[in-house]
Amino acid sequence: MYPNYHLDRLSFLIIDDNTYMRRIIRSILNGVGIRNITEAEDGAAGFEAMTHYNPDIVILDMLMPIFDGIEFLNLIRTPTNEHAFIPIIVISAHLESEKIIAARNAGANEFLAKPVASKDLLSRIINVIDNPRPFVNTPAYFGPCRRRANIKIKFRDRRKNNDEKFLVPMATQT
Repeated sequence: MYPNYHLDRLSFLIIDDNTYMRRIIRSILNGVGIRNITEAEDGAAGFEAMTHYNPDIVILDMLMPIFDGIEFLNLIRTPTNEHAFIPIIVISAHLESEKIIAARNAGANEFLAKPVASKDLLSRIINVIDNPRPFVNTPAYFGPCRRRANIKIKFRDRRKNNDEKFLVPMATQT
């Protein structure tokens, strides 16, 4: 499915309090040949697993007991933490803009809505590999740059006759 990527060489840490969701994510990863997967049922166990298993990518639930995804991100995204630069994909069923902004402001690389579709999860994984964001270190924030790539507006013709009223904007990343 992704022949140019050697995803089987990567190790993943899935942190989610829902056993069923961890199983779904594991199945998606197994489907593309990824076998090196560690699971944790909460943020505290996930933080401990980080030190033992040294994963390449973390998939993190937003709301969990003991400490949640935001607290986990706050622990990881410190300049002195050895795992500070690891890509973290946050997943959540809570899609309020405040939750998404909180995850971004805590240092999430990507955000994904539950229920998780394999195509969407794999596109986020490929994105953190192909388009790693530079890290920002300020007194108020340490983590991946929160700005997206510049967006240029291009126009595509919705009709065969090039009548201008049928040109519609199509955003493309540069």
